Amino acid sequence: MCATAGHEYDGSPIADFDEAEFRAVLDRAVAAGATSFALSSVFSPVNAEFETRAAEIIAEQLPGAPVSLSHEIGRMGLLGRENATVVNAALRGLADQVATGLLRTVAEAGINAPVFLSQNDGTLMDVDYARRYPVATFASGPTNSMRGAAFLSRLPSCAVVDIGGTTSDVGILQQGFPREASTDVNVAGVQTNFRMPDVLSIGIGGGSHVVQQASGTAVGPASVGYRLAQEALVFGGTRLTATDVAVAGGRAEVGDASLVAHLDKSAVDAALRVVDDRLAEVVDRMRASAEPVPVVAVGGGSILVPDDLAGASRVVRPDHFAVANAIGAAIAQVGGEVDRVYSVVPQQRDTVLDEARQEAVDRAVAAGARPGSVEIVDIEEVPLAYLPGNATRIRVKAVGELSLGGPRA
Repeated sequence: MCATAGHEYDGSPIADFDEAEFRAVLDRAVAAGATSFALSSVFSPVNAEFETRAAEIIAEQLPGAPVSLSHEIGRMGLLGRENATVVNAALRGLADQVATGLLRTVAEAGINAPVFLSQNDGTLMDVDYARRYPVATFASGPTNSMRGAAFLSRLPSCAVVDIGGTTSDVGILQQGFPREASTDVNVAGVQTNFRMPDVLSIGIGGGSHVVQQASGTAVGPASVGYRLAQEALVFGGTRLTATDVAVAGGRAEVGDASLVAHLDKSAVDAALRVVDDRLAEVVDRMRASAEPVPVVAVGGGSILVPDDLAGASRVVRPDHFAVANAIGAAIAQVGGEVDRVYSVVPQQRDTVLDEARQEAVDRAVAAGARPGSVEIVDIEEVPLAYLPGNATRIRVKAVGELSLGGPRA
């Protein structure tokens, strides 16, 4: 459900918040069976007054009901932010079930330790934060691999190719963190604008089918997936996969190489060229300049990546590359982000930036960071043309070390 008023870009109200109307809408929503609520107001990232008041009303009438506020979830842009909030509200019940089950499983395993989950910006959040903001976990898998790649390779800025059994995910690391998508992101066809990593995926993985067609050799997108150890030729199976041609081509030592020794060399080379060309194309599409970039290959399927890839200054396959995802999650910090439009009065720029920095730090602490360890890692200022009042969009990202049970204040 949506709040019935909003603000201008500078925080001034468009119209007063009609509480009576909102209460009537709330009653109808409850009568229709609503149990989780999404609140969205125009320019609430600038002024969240009306969303906050609406949440207070819901708390008064329905104590304990989950409420998702758009200014805490999405970025500037009404439709995408509203959709992101609705998606978050729809997932609140599921997130609570998953979090409760995870905590129970950890306890039953005899592990006495705090539990954190990965966010999609390469940082962590505690379980309670994940319960409130389940959309923050979207696409956290590729970001874990990218953070792990940065840690293992000691390359804070590079392209990362993460290959599993079915897909290859390619992203760009900037200062050790995944580059975020600069445009709205579609989730199952729904336009949203919460933060997401800028990752491009193609249907090539270690288990991808290799098929000879009239038009040439095809690799993927069909895959044996997790059945690789049963169906691939090198493991005694009957399906020709990308892993088989990698072994036959001398790129990997997996399974029994004698089981693919009969493969025609020209057919193997043709399949590997398809893999090389498609990986090079994706890396080329992701890099921001014409200059070659270092490429870090991780994931179990990265045995497919050649030592010399077009568009790459060099290919790095670090030790423990197959478990970069787990390593990325294990070494991740806790983050907080602010993305708002400010009216920057002359001679007040530093004050506005300090306010944005402090809000980002506060959000990182709320997500589980240890106070005193939080630092600002990224600041972006974008003046907005055609708007009065020196309107400027400011995005600040802060990260800090985990707070393992200590005080947060």
